[in-house]
Amino acid sequence: MIQSETVRNVINFVLFQAGWLACVLYPGLIGAGVVALFLVLHFALVSQNRWMEAQFIGFGTVVGGVLDGLWFHTGVLDDGTGQVLLTPIWLIAIWAIFMTTLSHSLQWVGRKPWLPWLLAPMAGPFAYWSASQLGAVELPVLIPSLVALALGWLVVFPLLLFIRNTLYTELAQ
Repeated sequence: MIQSETVRNVINFVLFQAGWLACVLYPGLIGAGVVALFLVLHFALVSQNRWMEAQFIGFGTVVGGVLDGLWFHTGVLDDGTGQVLLTPIWLIAIWAIFMTTLSHSLQWVGRKPWLPWLLAPMAGPFAYWSASQLGAVELPVLIPSLVALALGWLVVFPLLLFIRNTLYTELAQ
């Protein structure tokens, strides 16, 4: 494990960005496999409380996967086939690698109570819009899709930070 918090945060940020890009450029098992490798690296190099962080990552991945599944079933998102029964594995992988950032490279967002409420409805939809521009997902009706994504992120992101701060207090320091 790396001792420097700054170095750990940089590694965490790079792993997240590279994992997101791998999933968006190679949606499916390839992208998810890359993220699985990055999660191993995260736990080996970055995480200081592996068991607790694994639980938090698992919790948030389920929450995010359910949210994305809801968006597919309501037409906010589409994979081009219109037949998604479960949230695609590559989106589940993105949620898992994203969850690593909440206790590391994005931990600073939770230090100001108002900041998650400001950033989430912009950053969340931007990530999906960016993925749509790279062909990984479709936003069938752009403005309503972006509004729904913004509202979802407005709820989920602060909720995840609240859960981290109350149930996984060792990760919130």
